[in-house]
Amino acid sequence: MIKKTILFILAIVLVGCSTRRSTVRTSKAFRNAPTSSIIKTTKSAERKSDLKKAGQGSSETEILEATSKVKVTTAIVLDYISKYKDVAKSNMSQYGIPASIILGQGILESGAGTGVLSSVANNHFGIKCHEEWTGASVRYDDDSAQECFRKYNQSNDSYMDHALFLTSRPWYAGLFKLKKDDYREWAKGLKSAGYATDPKYPEKLIAIIERYQLNKYDSEVLGTTYVPLNTNDYVSADSDMYQVSKGDTLYSISKRFAIPIEELRRKNAIQDNAISIGQNLKIK
Repeated sequence: MIKKTILFILAIVLVGCSTRRSTVRTSKAFRNAPTSSIIKTTKSAERKSDLKKAGQGSSETEILEATSKVKVTTAIVLDYISKYKDVAKSNMSQYGIPASIILGQGILESGAGTGVLSSVANNHFGIKCHEEWTGASVRYDDDSAQECFRKYNQSNDSYMDHALFLTSRPWYAGLFKLKKDDYREWAKGLKSAGYATDPKYPEKLIAIIERYQLNKYDSEVLGTTYVPLNTNDYVSADSDMYQVSKGDTLYSISKRFAIPIEELRRKNAIQDNAISIGQNLKIK
């Protein structure tokens, strides 16, 4: 009886050991499987990282997701004008493109520097790659999905390429026969020559130029007397007046123009902090 009991116990021990060995083999097999997957995922992530690091002089292409239209404040636009007016005037002197057109297109195409292409690719004029482009680029949804757009090291490179783009293509040649201070005809000519597909492109461009009195910079380059536009919708960085836009407060305006709030109130006979959109405030 004792022998039978011992044999029974030995049989149970042997079966238990066999079961454990089988479990260990299975565990090793599953442990190796995801290791290969992790390596592949890591290599893919590294590749995407390399693409994002690609800069001017490289033909690597990044993939950008389309975004909604940007919304900007008057202060953002004025800051943009202040930042790029000198390069626009310089390009007008060198290439004959009105500074008002250059700045107006920059504001319209880039959302005053807040749009995706200008933020990620320093592309302020929406210039696509075209066949001759060998530099860096980005993909972005425009007229068609994932179109190729030029990417620059810095914003000034975009302004320079805009000038070269217009002066090097024969279909824009008619623009340079127009008067340099005729921003209206230049705006219409750009649309006619195929710069933009938006049928309202000239009207939008002209509205920006007139609202911000950008033709003043044309006069400065040409050495002519500037006559302010007679419009109720103008805002100029050099004006004595500032038109209140959505989101403005007395505090934000005082910071924008470095004027104490109390002085703003006094200049404009304001008793409290209440201001309204469209209201013109004296700032100088």
